[in-house]
Amino acid sequence: MNRPSTDFAPILIGDDLAILPPGDRCPAYRYPIFMERGAFGSGEHETTRSCLEIIRQLNIAQGSKVLDLGSGTGILAIASLLSGAKNALCVDIEEAAVAACKRNASLNHVADSITHCCGTLGMLSEGQFDLGLANIYGDILLGVAEDLAGRIKPGGYLLLSGILWEYNFDVRRRYERLGYELIENRMHEEFSTLLLRKQQGAHTGD
Repeated sequence: MNRPSTDFAPILIGDDLAILPPGDRCPAYRYPIFMERGAFGSGEHETTRSCLEIIRQLNIAQGSKVLDLGSGTGILAIASLLSGAKNALCVDIEEAAVAACKRNASLNHVADSITHCCGTLGMLSEGQFDLGLANIYGDILLGVAEDLAGRIKPGGYLLLSGILWEYNFDVRRRYERLGYELIENRMHEEFSTLLLRKQQGAHTGD
């Protein structure tokens, strides 16, 4: 199987991140994330960039547990680990995406901190996470809403993206009804990004 090309220009994200091909020199005053170029996201798309900016702004607590649903290359989980999280569970239905995530985790020296699952959210055992990440389509976020919402600890965050404008209201409303407070709603050219926080005492039923 051919591996994706690693030939791409460095991508600067926010104030302090740089997405780089393996072996590239990192620009001064930036934290590097080394990535193979792949079909599952390496930082160019507006939703990925937005999620990375928010992850860096969250001040993730040391020892946090992260769930990355639809993890693709693993870039969001890797950024979370480099920002203070202790471990991450990466879930994707595509075997090629899981393989890419494993390679990128090794490139960034966080392979021991990531558990990989090729499958769906419903296949996972029960678990509680401090931060949930899902850069996937809005209709999928609606379909997994109750399950995903229930896996985040009270006071924890959900960072949702990949949401086309026409799904923004429905996704936001659905998760608010499941006990989440909207912290930030970013509208991009076609898509949107939501940062939500689970309220204390929140339940997962409507």
